Amino acid sequence: MTTVRTAIVIGGGIAGPVAALALRRAGITATVYEAYPSTTDGVGGALALAPNGIAALRAVAADQAVTAIATPIHRTVMAVGHRRVDLPALEGVPPLRVVHRSQLHRVLHDLAAAEGVPVEHGRRLVDAQETEVGITARFADGGTATADVLVGADGVHSTVRTLIDPDAPGPQFTGLLGFEAVARHEVDVAPGTMTFAFGRRGYYLYWPEPGGGTRWGVNLPQARPLGLREARAVPPAHWMRILRAAHADDDPGRDLLLTSSADELQAVGSLHIMPPLRHWHRGRMVLVGDAAHAPSNSSGQGASLAIESAVQLARCLRDLPDVRSAYAAFDRLRRDRVEKVAARAARINQTKAAGPVARALLPVMMPLLVKTAMNPEKTIGPEQRYVIDWGAPVTAGRIDR
Repeated sequence: MTTVRTAIVIGGGIAGPVAALALRRAGITATVYEAYPSTTDGVGGALALAPNGIAALRAVAADQAVTAIATPIHRTVMAVGHRRVDLPALEGVPPLRVVHRSQLHRVLHDLAAAEGVPVEHGRRLVDAQETEVGITARFADGGTATADVLVGADGVHSTVRTLIDPDAPGPQFTGLLGFEAVARHEVDVAPGTMTFAFGRRGYYLYWPEPGGGTRWGVNLPQARPLGLREARAVPPAHWMRILRAAHADDDPGRDLLLTSSADELQAVGSLHIMPPLRHWHRGRMVLVGDAAHAPSNSSGQGASLAIESAVQLARCLRDLPDVRSAYAAFDRLRRDRVEKVAARAARINQTKAAGPVARALLPVMMPLLVKTAMNPEKTIGPEQRYVIDWGAPVTAGRIDR
């Protein structure tokens, strides 16, 4: 039985509220401290929750509230020009769910508040000091908070990560800046279909919106990273001109962009990935979510892995007798899984970055590739069929699911 009774959770995005809910179910009182002055409504774009992510939300009774606001994706298609090929899917698993990040954040925030989890906004962490019996967080406003442990759920630009290891690498810029919008143009595909399209000058994706129109996303090559505020400071009409020029020869990319309003274009900021870290924890501090592992968005697993890690950390702290053994078990339980997902995403990115010759061959090679190389049970089966057994005890000597 754990000796941990209280926790400081730094970061109120996705992993933070889930960690606080899971810790509460583990008998640990958690308070969330978020640097933003309020809930982050309107920040970020659409993200995908895989079946394993929804299964992990079930452990904190958040799955139904999240699926209620999400769009189910039952079919995925790869398109090059006018050639379309259905991508293999797993049998017997729930559909992918697409949800706007700000809506997901709001639902998780409200669930945490309903469960009695305090969430304090405008509290930016600047330092933490440990003692033999606890840890004290120091915030930019001069305030402090003390608890038994401190959980860093503060994203790719994590302050907690640098406190754990000052030499830890920071996030790597992928060279892409994300945009999305909803077009008035209606694509001729069934609802619940997501299309990954290789255009003449770039890659994009789209799916029908339940309320009408088509939601699309584009990753624009960018020489240097732009923060969200910096990207949104550029007039949307400027970005829209660049995007329309890049996809002027694509069908339906051209029509999607031409029937989208520049005023409704959403810049979601530069895309980053986290390289492998040597240390996820030190003393009473530990990382969860994107602060520790942020795979490329090509994985379709970033948010789901963050939710999983939050739940698994709570299990480890619940079942093991001290902080050191709990964190060691958490590391063993998670590291191999997230690094395999990151490696798979890296292989997908190489395909997306194919040159002109490779793109010319794709329409010919796609059907053969799908039939021979894309075995869903081998490629995504271990990821999407993963279910955390909340009730099973975690032991120090082996990796429990």
